[in-house]
Amino acid sequence: MGQTDLRLVRNTCVVILGLLVLRLLAAAWTPLTFDEAYYWIWSKHLAPGYYDHPPMVALVIRAGTLIAGDTELGVRLVSILLALPMSFAVFRSAELLFGDVRVAATATILLNVTLMTSVGTTIITPDSPLLLAASFALFFLAKLAETARGAWWLAVGAAVGFGLLSKYTALFFGPAILIWLLVVPKQRQWLLSPWPYLGGIVALSMFAPVILWNAEHHWVSFIKQIGRARIENFNPTFIAELAPIQFIFATPLVAILGAMGLYALYMRKAGPTSARVLIEVMFWIITLYFVWHSLHARVEANWFAPVYPAFAIAAAVAGHLVPWETRARRICDFSLRWASPLAITMFVLLIVQANTGVLTGYRRDPTVRSVGVGWRTLAAQIEAERVRRGATCVLAPDYGTVSWLAFYLPHTTCVIQPMQRIRWVNVGEPDATVLKGPLLFVDEVRPLQIPYLKDRFGQIQRVAELPRKRGPLVFETYALDLLREPKGDVLDRSPPAELE
Repeated sequence: MGQTDLRLVRNTCVVILGLLVLRLLAAAWTPLTFDEAYYWIWSKHLAPGYYDHPPMVALVIRAGTLIAGDTELGVRLVSILLALPMSFAVFRSAELLFGDVRVAATATILLNVTLMTSVGTTIITPDSPLLLAASFALFFLAKLAETARGAWWLAVGAAVGFGLLSKYTALFFGPAILIWLLVVPKQRQWLLSPWPYLGGIVALSMFAPVILWNAEHHWVSFIKQIGRARIENFNPTFIAELAPIQFIFATPLVAILGAMGLYALYMRKAGPTSARVLIEVMFWIITLYFVWHSLHARVEANWFAPVYPAFAIAAAVAGHLVPWETRARRICDFSLRWASPLAITMFVLLIVQANTGVLTGYRRDPTVRSVGVGWRTLAAQIEAERVRRGATCVLAPDYGTVSWLAFYLPHTTCVIQPMQRIRWVNVGEPDATVLKGPLLFVDEVRPLQIPYLKDRFGQIQRVAELPRKRGPLVFETYALDLLREPKGDVLDRSPPAELE
């Protein structure tokens, strides 16, 4: 590696570390989303599986809170740090596949500046470790293509297994790899070798605890997630949302470069066959499934996370290896020059807006529902009311409110969701004496009382209505009802909809 390449690697490392510091600051400032608080509860009750997802997100949060405590930064710390090995894997993947350090450096930076990575590692979801798994699966397959050594299949299996422990979307890695083997003549030899199947055994062995947990819990997690693939009602609204949302999450200029790169790779304008096909299948197999899914249901922006390592490499190929004609070259050069500044600016503005609301004049925006701005103050008021009324436990009807309450109330306070008990199967049953009351029920103010309250309690008393605010904006008001005289079991043990 020459001096120019070494300088490029050094500069890339500086950029990645700078972005890491920016995310750490954002993570420390921004309140948890309700899903993050939910996963934090998981991390206090580690298990091989959960109602919604496999266990990796809980393990990542547990590691972070052991270092930085039960704080917003602690919950997110390891997720943010995963960007370091992810960046290494993407850099090496691009370098091995296309033999160009410029492509490797650019792919690494472009991946890190996308909102998918910057937001997706700052706000921890199962997609954060899945993004790492996708990056290393790509890297190990690139090493396999370079060396033709069968032992790399074991590493591929480990990466896929790590992905399966993160999110079931990793199941699509298998078809993508199989298509790569079938399409690339040089790789077909592996179909007659034991190595890919040994790699599959590694992945299955890692995933086995999740399978066993599901077997012990009526396969509820598999039914919940895999059942989403079934189309019952066509709704074109969702597919119309798909491209614009991903265009923003990729950030506009990275999206343009990535689309140009995918086109160039398909048209065989850059790179060897094995590299071109590998990037295409790692992008398109998952993408086509989510297009299918969008025919009947909304596809959340973060679900596309595992395609982004391949997409970033395609974007870098477009920027450096493709002999574009004049107009396309100008578009490419402009996008390459301004992609990072624009993406970083978008991230900073998003964090400022989520925390303050100042950019919209304190009016509502989509972040106010999911980010727990105002919850620390609200939780202190709820706790004061609970103590004043002598309530032994706080109840809420949905997992998001329960999770925020559990995180922002004193951690010795009893907090329970009496419905959907399958969500809390790993937490265990609450002490029966605690549920004798009086209990404090917390919910958004509604025009009609939810049936649960009248069915389960003889006395219901509204004791307070408290606002949740961001700046001067009150965007939610919570009712606090004191519950007495329980009519039997306080907990609703009805089976989840998936098992009915």
